[in-house]
Amino acid sequence: MADVADQKRVLQTITGPIEKPALVWMSERMPAWVTPDILTGLGILGSMVVFAGFALSHASPAWVWFSAVGLVINWVGDSTDGTLARVRHIERPKYGFFVDHTMDVISEGFIIVGIGVSPFVRLDVALLAYAAYLGMSVLAYVRAFVDGVFKISYSRVGPTELRIVLVAVIAVMYFYPEPSMVTESPALTAYDLAVLLVALGLAAAFVASTFQGLRRLADADKPRG
Repeated sequence: MADVADQKRVLQTITGPIEKPALVWMSERMPAWVTPDILTGLGILGSMVVFAGFALSHASPAWVWFSAVGLVINWVGDSTDGTLARVRHIERPKYGFFVDHTMDVISEGFIIVGIGVSPFVRLDVALLAYAAYLGMSVLAYVRAFVDGVFKISYSRVGPTELRIVLVAVIAVMYFYPEPSMVTESPALTAYDLAVLLVALGLAAAFVASTFQGLRRLADADKPRG
């Protein structure tokens, strides 16, 4: 099993060439009282703002922009906590891994369940997407300790790209707050169908990656005797 400190972190994304230098620049200019733990908390706060915006959108579609602000806050906190630790040379690999990724589960829960309590997407459909996300997360953590490779991005798409897509979806929700029904039994709108397709895509990726890993490890890790 790979030690946390020896894991290879794979994060190759579309926005990476711009995002990485920007995160270092921000971290180098943060006041001394700002710590990685504070930034992790800021990320959680941002996800709670996302949840609140979606919940309040029952009163007015304009509240979805509050969720967009929450995504920006979440990005600042979630993306700079580890960078700040590396810039200041105060890394704590085991503690940082534990805190960062347990908090990710909570943050994504606020965001995805927030979408489900909005008037745009059914809660059961959003929960399916959250379950599929958790499955992919578990797969990434297991691979990190079995292979020593912690893969965060897929096909050059990572957390930042997903936030950008969600902001674009928020804009569509604002301008089209009453989507047409796609199916009547079950009753699914275009937004429901989009989230359902994301959930099914993640589930398919989980199954495919699991069997791929099983075949690879079965060949590499032969029984002794």
